[in-house]
Amino acid sequence: MLRYACIALLALLAACASDPPTRSGSYVVKRGDTLYSIAFRHGLDYREVARLNGIGRDYAIHPGQVLRLDARAKASASAPKPNTPRPVARPTPPNAPPVQWVWPVQSGKTTLTTRPNGGQGFSIAGALGQDVKAAGIGRVVYTGTGLLGYGQLVIIKHNDAYLSAYGHTQTVLVREGQDVRGGQSIATMGAGPNGSPLLYFEIRLHGEPVDPTGYLPRGP
Repeated sequence: MLRYACIALLALLAACASDPPTRSGSYVVKRGDTLYSIAFRHGLDYREVARLNGIGRDYAIHPGQVLRLDARAKASASAPKPNTPRPVARPTPPNAPPVQWVWPVQSGKTTLTTRPNGGQGFSIAGALGQDVKAAGIGRVVYTGTGLLGYGQLVIIKHNDAYLSAYGHTQTVLVREGQDVRGGQSIATMGAGPNGSPLLYFEIRLHGEPVDPTGYLPRGP
């Protein structure tokens, strides 16, 4: 009897060891998250995240909900030629009205910054409490501190292609869902990671951060 019990135990352990690892490419919604902020954090298009998870046009999510972020895992498992190089996905020109971009601050030393995740943006030095303005007409889709490394953040959706982000703000003057015009004050400048007054500014095309140099007019 003892022999059969040992054999059963070994079989159970072998079965457990052969279980597939936990799937990656998912995210558990936390309190304060919005679909826009989650997509922004992962460099994704919020509409694609909604489509993958069967979320309606209200884009409503709730804490504890598990969102699928990666549609490629299932497709790659059934690919007949796994060694075939994949084409590199690049942002495509938007089919949306052009944004009349303006600088988010009136003056300050501007440095093109590459973040650890590969994203690019402008670090703009200035004065504590300095006005931060919307870089174009749009709607505020996120305000909060839920994105690591951005401090207090404001995100504006300009159209179906473009978002802009304003990190390390001190005071936020707008609310989520509010329509804003280009040049409207939306926040004040706070302190950056090194303690000095700083605005971190990004433009995102289809969820991908792009070099703002080619979008903003010359000089702040």
